[in-house]
Amino acid sequence: MINDLFITGHCHIRDNTVFLNGAVVHEQKGTDFPTFAKSVYQKFGIDYSKFFKMDNLSKLAFLAADLLLKGNNSKEERNIALVLSNRTSSLDTDRRHQESITNKDSYFPSPAVFVYTLPNICMGEISIRHQLHSENAFFIFEKFNAEYLHTYAESLILDKKAEQVLCGWIDVDNEKYEAFLYVVGKSGTFTHSIAQITRLYQNK
Repeated sequence: MINDLFITGHCHIRDNTVFLNGAVVHEQKGTDFPTFAKSVYQKFGIDYSKFFKMDNLSKLAFLAADLLLKGNNSKEERNIALVLSNRTSSLDTDRRHQESITNKDSYFPSPAVFVYTLPNICMGEISIRHQLHSENAFFIFEKFNAEYLHTYAESLILDKKAEQVLCGWIDVDNEKYEAFLYVVGKSGTFTHSIAQITRLYQNK
């Protein structure tokens, strides 16, 4: 057990609302996810043209990570590992790819879609954006698993494989989506504990 690790920041995106460190920073009700994601991109002045080519899972992960990692410019802070998880893997994009190859009379699989038929591709997008070269892993769980993420993050820092860890849950399934990302480091407001992670995830 490491006693001096903290949650340095957290971001929750769900129900067309962005929460940053517990505060609502953007909201746009009554739109689908692609439209909402574009509004977040514009609201925070993000400049990354490749964003519009991403699938929904990568867009969601990218936005949450960008809000958390902005301003982390020192060499030490760039040693950030990625530990993400979800329930549906890349199923949302897999369906789109399957639809493109099902009709043999109109067979036209899109390389732009196929590229995103792995859940860990969203970590690559985050790594490129923030120039991260640290450890990364993507796990599939039935539901958000605070205990596993807690243990894994602590082991990465204890083994000196990273100075910070970006952890969390990124899930997209048709119209349902949720992102909950948080950064673990050596300073912050909240103690890094399973109970605290769970509380922040539940917004309580």
